[in-house]
Amino acid sequence: MTESNKRALVIGASGGVGTALVTALSERGYAVTGLSRTDDGLDITDEDSVSDAFGQLDGPFDKIIVATGILAEQTGPEKSIEAVTADELAVLFAVNAIGPALILKHAKHLLPRDRRAVFAALSARVGSIGDNRLGGWYSYRSSKAALNQLIKTASIELRRTHKQLICVALHPGTVATPFTQDYPQHKSVPPGDAANNLLNVMEGLSPEDTGCFFDWAGKEVVW
Repeated sequence: MTESNKRALVIGASGGVGTALVTALSERGYAVTGLSRTDDGLDITDEDSVSDAFGQLDGPFDKIIVATGILAEQTGPEKSIEAVTADELAVLFAVNAIGPALILKHAKHLLPRDRRAVFAALSARVGSIGDNRLGGWYSYRSSKAALNQLIKTASIELRRTHKQLICVALHPGTVATPFTQDYPQHKSVPPGDAANNLLNVMEGLSPEDTGCFFDWAGKEVVW
């Protein structure tokens, strides 16, 4: 199969990184399908919504990329344990962990079993337990750590049926979007650059890399 007739599915296609991924994939010759809450009414936290949306798609897709995520719902990332609330934790876990898990559950039938394919979910370095040196950001860190565990666990199961599938978590770096505009202290990159960095990483992975966590430069991130 040539790159010109490969297919990709981007969830969160109306967001900053998602839109850039759709553009970058199209420029690389992929036929791209995008899904989002804004354009398609997809609620990744509602299993009926996910099931309905994915039930209408015909596979297979060579790349399925989950580009959804939320940094905070109310007052911003927590700086102390006193700032943690059940509501904030619930919302971030729903969007950052439960949503991607539901997507993978209902996208499984859209992944080819007879050739290489990639399922990638955008995670964050702050979700790394081993790399946590600063603390804070309880809900965001924890929800991304949960996402990483879900990806790792699913990769073990899917390797039995999809032997060439690469199921990974990816850290895109700090991308210049409304998502990060309140945190100028972190050096950011334009969405287009981030998208191409992520695609370059995906292109360089092999089935032996399934179940791993990589940053935008292709370096493995400790869990």
